[in-house]
Amino acid sequence: MIVPPKVTPRAYERLAEIGAGDTGKALRVAVEGGGCSGFQYDISLDAPADGDMVLDGPGGERVVIDEVSLPFLADATIDFSDELIGARFVINNPNASASCGCGTSFSI
Repeated sequence: MIVPPKVTPRAYERLAEIGAGDTGKALRVAVEGGGCSGFQYDISLDAPADGDMVLDGPGGERVVIDEVSLPFLADATIDFSDELIGARFVINNPNASASCGCGTSFSI
């Protein structure tokens, strides 16, 4: 059984701030081939689709993950980081054996 990713309260708060739920959108986290380490994260606002795992936040915010990406994100943590260098959603993925400096690509 795949352990679903966790979403931090800070990530759900950011989704509420940008009004994603008001437009029927969710934060889509996907894994695609490519990037400098073999795989890369694709993070976007999108409507949920059939077959997606939907993670519901306390205020109706949603994070969705397609069934192909789910095994790559098992037991990962989806967070939001607002630092001097920029603000972005970040993935802490225990399945990744290596990642690039920017944190958007990884290998398993």
